[in-house]
Amino acid sequence: MFDIGNLKFEKPLFLAPMEEITDLSYRKLLKELGADFVFTEFVNCEGLTRGDEKTAKKMILSDEERPAGIQIYGERFEAMVDAAKIAAEQNPDILDINAGCWVKKVAGRGAGAALMKEPAYLEKLAAAIVKAVHVPVTVKTRLGWDFNSINILEIAQRLENVGVAAITIHCRTKSQGHGGEVDWSWIKKIKEQITIPVILNGGILKPEDGVTAFETTPADGIMIARGAITNPWIFKQIKQLLNAEEIIEPSIDEKIETAIKHLKYSMRIKEEKKAIIEFRKYYSGYLRGLHKSSPVRNELMKVHTFDDVQNILFKYLKELKEYYNTKKAP
Repeated sequence: MFDIGNLKFEKPLFLAPMEEITDLSYRKLLKELGADFVFTEFVNCEGLTRGDEKTAKKMILSDEERPAGIQIYGERFEAMVDAAKIAAEQNPDILDINAGCWVKKVAGRGAGAALMKEPAYLEKLAAAIVKAVHVPVTVKTRLGWDFNSINILEIAQRLENVGVAAITIHCRTKSQGHGGEVDWSWIKKIKEQITIPVILNGGILKPEDGVTAFETTPADGIMIARGAITNPWIFKQIKQLLNAEEIIEPSIDEKIETAIKHLKYSMRIKEEKKAIIEFRKYYSGYLRGLHKSSPVRNELMKVHTFDDVQNILFKYLKELKEYYNTKKAP
């Protein structure tokens, strides 16, 4: 059972914070498609404390997407604590500290997974943030910096001791990035050391993975990142399997209509051309597995108006129906 603050879930499914992915439009849509809890993109503490408008927009939450959390990242103690206070003004259901990002522009500057190299500093930082804000504080981390410095057990105990409400473990080291095998066996070891909820992250790429994670580990919840990009319906499908139901694949109508709905959501918060350009990264998920989708994606990459996108997708939908109807014909 995941039970912190006002949040009580049985086997909750979390949408992971992802830079340039989990904006307001994406979070709203994924909540509609079955996510129990969603997180913002990474919010840079330095930008937030300087009053950068673009950074501040990342943490604006809507009632439609709640429960939702804000994740902040940074290295500097004062900036992280001040950023936590600013973020808490948005009344997130959770405020998360990023201690797991492995990319060079984050970890290379002492933030993200680099915080794991200094457990005492991470403990001090988490303690200060817990004291500074009125919302539950969680931490997302990895197993360690590399295979020679796996220190998650020590870090988990330190974080629980200073009042962190839950911890999310990406079951790889920083040095692995997104490559290599995830090691879910650490979830049991961590649960034996601490009493706060533990969320499993890493390696949930298809619905069956989510079920396996719950069946083979004592995780209190699971967090999904890349698996939600390639399959936006993964949350709903995991729940179907957990309820001993068959997976219901979205129809071709639903795939195309959901893509258009998502783009409309994006255009509510962004200028049309910007929304359409940034939306290009989502097409692979919506068109995955469809007949001759590659030429359609290439065509979508070249247009800059909503009407053009909609026309291409509706034309493709018509072609798909004709193709599949022909295949079904005797």
